[in-house]
Amino acid sequence: MSSSVWAGTTLEERRNGRRSALLAAALELFGTEGSQAVTVRSVCRATKLTDRYFYENFANRDELVLAVYDQVLDEASEALTRAVAQPNDNPVEVARAAVDAFVAVLADDRRKGRILLLEPQADLTLRERGLARMPTFEGLIRAQLDTVATAPYVAELGASALIGALSNLFIGWLEGTLKVTREQLVDYCVALLLAGLRLASEGGTSQGVT
Repeated sequence: MSSSVWAGTTLEERRNGRRSALLAAALELFGTEGSQAVTVRSVCRATKLTDRYFYENFANRDELVLAVYDQVLDEASEALTRAVAQPNDNPVEVARAAVDAFVAVLADDRRKGRILLLEPQADLTLRERGLARMPTFEGLIRAQLDTVATAPYVAELGASALIGALSNLFIGWLEGTLKVTREQLVDYCVALLLAGLRLASEGGTSQGVT
């Protein structure tokens, strides 16, 4: 038997398994106790791995925290991308599909909602990573606005405004300061997106306002 195979698994498979275990342990600590709870010692204790195996996968604790954060960001981005990629000419249905997909990531596993939106408020490294990844989410909204916008700048302004408003709504809901049901949150966010589409189609002006 090859020295790289042990108990029916290859060296690469064992390494991948250890990395997955470290990420899962970090997600649990991160999502339930906060990023400060994620340390080399805490994840090694949770996984029953030595620090040798930690450093086999991550240079330090911050790299692990960012890896978990990126994992949740990727999940949210992929969920949104799939939702808006479905062939559909009905803007109401597209908006609802997008909001439903994003809220599902936040709410179906509350740990991920905390990691994605709450922890970056107190952690500068996470906040900077979130800002660096923000164009991905703005781009998904802008792509919808571009279909009706009278000028590129209108879509750009609209995407920026909507991403800020939606983020604040989701944060308030997760923190409990916005005491509304999931259904009420989704309905309002859908209405907000549709209002953004309407404003973009009107050139971002105050048409009809007296």
